[in-house]
Amino acid sequence: MSKVTVNKVKAAGDVELKEKVVAINRVVKTTKGGRTFSFSALVVVGNENGIVGTGLGKAKEVQEAITKGIEDAKKSLVKVPVMHGTIPHDQLAKDGAAKVLIKPAAHGTGVIAGGSMRAVLESAGITDVLAKSLGSANPHNVVKATIKALTLLREPVQVAKDRNLQLKKVFNG
Repeated sequence: MSKVTVNKVKAAGDVELKEKVVAINRVVKTTKGGRTFSFSALVVVGNENGIVGTGLGKAKEVQEAITKGIEDAKKSLVKVPVMHGTIPHDQLAKDGAAKVLIKPAAHGTGVIAGGSMRAVLESAGITDVLAKSLGSANPHNVVKATIKALTLLREPVQVAKDRNLQLKKVFNG
């Protein structure tokens, strides 16, 4: 088995990020004195050029929860290998009961993916991909599994170097 390196992005200050709210959930805490309402927001941020991150924010107000989610997402940015608008190879990843399968697609195919997976893939700057969510449809686990699948992707240049091959023999690029 080869080494898997996660390309964490350290500073988000110099990168222009776009935010997408994936899910907002109202949570109720019942106490002796009554019910206390709060909100949680699942947010995906990305520069649409290979950098993506996800975060969860919780607060008494929706807007505050979204803001906290964005700040949390900026702390978990990862670099994704994007070649010609698609991914270099097929990848399967699992988080909890959610399983995600992503496959490269020809130019012009578009992002064929469901809800929360679509937000992650578009934020990463992937324009042509086939994706399938297997198992759980919980947005939190689907987003985590998608990020995991994207981090497991290997750069074609690195694969060529590991196998002592030319880049053209590894990937049509």
